[in-house]
Amino acid sequence: MRIKLFSSLPFFALLTAAGGCSYYYESKADDMVQRQMDAMVFVKGAGFMMGNPGGWDGSKNSWPPHKVKLDDFHIQKYEVTQGDFELFQAVTGYEHSDKYYGDERDEKPERYEPELPAVASWQDASAFCRWLGEQSGKPVQLPTEAQWEFAARARGQMLRYATENGKAEPDVTMAAGPDRNARDMREYHNKLPLAPGSFPPNPLGLYDMSGNVTEWVRDKYKEDYYDHSPVDNPQGPDEGKKDTYRGENYRVLRGGSYLSFLGNTTVTRRKGGEPLSSEIRGFRCAY
Repeated sequence: MRIKLFSSLPFFALLTAAGGCSYYYESKADDMVQRQMDAMVFVKGAGFMMGNPGGWDGSKNSWPPHKVKLDDFHIQKYEVTQGDFELFQAVTGYEHSDKYYGDERDEKPERYEPELPAVASWQDASAFCRWLGEQSGKPVQLPTEAQWEFAARARGQMLRYATENGKAEPDVTMAAGPDRNARDMREYHNKLPLAPGSFPPNPLGLYDMSGNVTEWVRDKYKEDYYDHSPVDNPQGPDEGKKDTYRGENYRVLRGGSYLSFLGNTTVTRRKGGEPLSSEIRGFRCAY
């Protein structure tokens, strides 16, 4: 099952040819907002043990498991696509935060096909979700890290992967990762994510939360945050690890990517990253 798309051409090119943002594009944006909101899945809040229960991943920052209680929320079924992100840019005039974005797109245009997950920095992902909230009248943002894990685990169930059966079965429940032992490394470097919805969803009806693109969440990243996390609706630390050069807080990334080992695509695996764009990073929204 795949997301319905708007166009196979870059929206900026379309707008240039049209001479500006016309009613046509605005109406397409209205349709897109409605589609994005229709894809929100209601998640009934509850308590669960967040984090690695033991043996689910090899990272020390997913330990210790700790009690978390969440209120009800909604989260999108699918990762936001490149086509929808570009339509957002076109109708709002939003400029991508990565100054090398155009060059990177020219170098690997196949990664920027409209049906694939959006290539976005943390700032870009946040801007898209906030705009979606402004258009819909809902408090849309990126999900918190706790919301993301609770949803990926189908309301906190003991599921190691966000798949229909909690197992990682390459090309059955989720995409196969690259063969890093292959003699020809072009297989690795040329690999792409899949269109959202290419494999069955998890039991909550959410797609691709293990191993398609690594997903941004709202929280700042701090390696030992689980030692101090509050129980009720944790929002992440006030300050986290910072980028040496820019002084910006790292942000949490979840789910692993299409270039990850299976063990790095579990529901508990967490990573901190500079809030920059990358072809392996994407997002979904929540409220």
